[in-house]
Amino acid sequence: MMMTDITTAFPAIEILRDEPLAHYTHTKTGGPADFLAFPTNIQETKSLLAYANEEQVPVTVIGNASNLIVRDGGIRGLVMILTKMNHITTTGNTVTAEAGAALIKTTQVAQAHALTGFEFAAGIPGSVGGAIFMNAGAYGGAISDIALSAEVLTPAGEVRTLTQDEFDFGYRHSSIQDYHDIVLTATFALEPGDGTAIQAKMDDLNAQRAAKQPLDLPSCGSVFKRPEGHYTGQLIQAAGLQGLKWGGAQVSTKHAGFIVNIDHATATDYLELIHHIQDVIWQTDQVKLETEVQIIGEEPAATK
Repeated sequence: MMMTDITTAFPAIEILRDEPLAHYTHTKTGGPADFLAFPTNIQETKSLLAYANEEQVPVTVIGNASNLIVRDGGIRGLVMILTKMNHITTTGNTVTAEAGAALIKTTQVAQAHALTGFEFAAGIPGSVGGAIFMNAGAYGGAISDIALSAEVLTPAGEVRTLTQDEFDFGYRHSSIQDYHDIVLTATFALEPGDGTAIQAKMDDLNAQRAAKQPLDLPSCGSVFKRPEGHYTGQLIQAAGLQGLKWGGAQVSTKHAGFIVNIDHATATDYLELIHHIQDVIWQTDQVKLETEVQIIGEEPAATK
C-alpha cells in the first residue's frame, strides 16, 4: 500500500520518510509518520491528496500540533504539516490567513491594522486551520465569533468554500471534524479599533496566560473540555491528582488542567495518565471528563 516513489513524484516538496512526529508536537511525543510532507501552497496540497487517493493511502493533516497527541505507533500513510502555508492578508475589516499560519501571528497582523475582535486568541499556540477545526477559544472569545468563511479541500479532492452557517460551530467543534475536510484558508470578520488598546488587551491576556499556565514545559495545552458546572483543574486538584507523575508525564503543578512532559515522556505516558484522571474523577465526582486534545495515530506494537 505504500507510496515508495512519492518523493520522486514531488521533488519540489519536502517529504521525509519514517519521520518521528515527536519532533513537531508540542508534547515532544509521538511515533513516526510513514511519509511526512510540507506543502507550501494549495496546489501542492491538492496534488499530494490526489496522489494519495490514487494510491489508496490514508492522509492525515496536522497544523501546529499544539493540542494534539500522536500515539507512539505513529501514523500510517501520508501526513501533511501545513505550517509552510502561512500567508496572511487583510482587506478592509477582514483578515485572511492560510491554514498553517500561526494564530498568534494572525492576531498580531489584525492588531497592526487596528482591527479588533481577535484579541482572545493572542496567546493560543495553534494554527489557523486547527483553530477552525476545533473552534479554538479563550478568555470569553471563540473562533466562531469571527470566522466568516473558509476554503477547504474535501477528502475527494474538491475545493469548496464554507460560509458561516456551514461551520456548525459548537464547543470545541466544527463541521470540519465531521466531514474530514482540510482547511486551506480562513477569513475572519473584525471591527475597526484602536491599535494601542488592542495591543494592551493582548498583552493583558498573555500576562494572565503566563501567570496561570505552564508555558515553560512541553504540553498539549488544555487536556480536557470543561464539564458543565465544573472547572476541570479544580476537580483534578480536589481529587489529589495535581503533581502526579506517570512515566515522564506529570499533572502540572501550575495548572492541573495541563499535563507536562518533564522527563522524556511518551505518548503512552500521556494517554495512561489521561485515562487515570478520567477514572478517578468519575469515581470521586461522577463527572465524565472528555478530552479536548485530539488523539490520533496507532498504538505501539506490543513488546514482549
